[in-house]
Amino acid sequence: MAFRGWDKQQITLPNGRTVDASCPVIVSASRATDIPAFFSQWFSNRLREGYMRWTNPFNANQVQYVSFKQTRVFVFWSKNPKPLIKGLAELDRRGIHYYFQYTVNDYEEEGYEPHVPPLKVRIDTFRKLSDRIGPERVIWRMDPLLLTSRAGIPELLDKAEKIAAQLAGHTRKLVFSYADINAYTAVQRNLNKAEADAREFTTEEMNEIARGIVAVAKANGIREIATCAELLDQQVLGVQHNRCIDDDLMIKLWPEDPALMNFLGYEGKSLFGETDRPNLKDKGQRKECGCIVSKDIGRYGTCPHLCVYCYANNSPAMVKRSYADHRKDGESL
Repeated sequence: MAFRGWDKQQITLPNGRTVDASCPVIVSASRATDIPAFFSQWFSNRLREGYMRWTNPFNANQVQYVSFKQTRVFVFWSKNPKPLIKGLAELDRRGIHYYFQYTVNDYEEEGYEPHVPPLKVRIDTFRKLSDRIGPERVIWRMDPLLLTSRAGIPELLDKAEKIAAQLAGHTRKLVFSYADINAYTAVQRNLNKAEADAREFTTEEMNEIARGIVAVAKANGIREIATCAELLDQQVLGVQHNRCIDDDLMIKLWPEDPALMNFLGYEGKSLFGETDRPNLKDKGQRKECGCIVSKDIGRYGTCPHLCVYCYANNSPAMVKRSYADHRKDGESL
C-alpha cells in the first residue's frame, strides 16, 4: 500500500483566521537549511505554537500550514547542532522522538565550509550530543567527498581516519556521498569562485575510496556504512544504500510508540517473519534516495554556512539577506 498523504486538521491563527494544516508524523528539519545551527529559537517557538507555515521553494504562491499535532519524529540535519541542544528537553517533555544527521567534514585547510565552527568544536559537540541521546541517534555524515588536486583519495582517507578516531564509541553509522558537480550550475559557479578544482569521481575511484572508508569505519567501531542517494551499488564492498529518513531505525529505537508503529505499518513479527509494511518511499526525492516520507520544513537560500559545494547556495549576498529576514519570529522560516 502506497502513502496517501498526511492527515489534515483545521487550526486557528492568531488573527482568528481558520486554515487547513497537514499533520505529518515525521518531520525533516531540514534538508534545505541548517535549522539547528541558525534557527533553533524559531524552531522552539514554532514547536510551542504547534504549527508553522511552509512556502513551496519552486512556487512562492503555494503556501501550506503544517501542524505538529501528530508528529512523532523529528529528523535533524546539521553541521552545528549545538544551539539546539538546550531545546531538546522540550521535545523530551512532549514525548517526541528525534535523531540527528550530523555532517562532520574536514575542509578547514581548503576553506570549503567557511562559516562552520572549527573541527575540534564540532567533534566536541558531536561527542556531547551522543553522550546525551545515545550513539545510535547521532549519525555521522562525511558528505560530500570532494576530490581535488590538493586532496586526492589518500588525503581524504587520512581526514576520515582522524575524525573517525575521535568519534569512536559516539556513533554507530557513517554515511558518505560523492560530490555532485556537473548536475548543478550553482555548485560549479561557487567552486570556481573558491578556486576549488573539484571534479567528480570515476567509478574506479568511488570503489577505491569506499574500500578505504569501510576499513577506517570498522577499525573505529562503526559497523554501518552507507552512501546517500548514489546510483552505484557498492554492497559487495560493505556499503549499503542509505535511508536518512529511516523506518528501520525508528522501529529499532521506538517500537513501543503505537502511533509511530501504526504509521510505519509495523506490528512486530509473526511466526513467518516480519509482517508486511506499506510502501512509504518518498516520491518527492531523487530516484536513488531511499528515504521514507517526511515533511521538510526548511527553506532554501537561508543557510549562512555558505559551503562552496552546496547546491542551495546560489548567491552569498542573497543568502545573507534571506537569513536576516527569516530570523524574525514569524510563522514561516
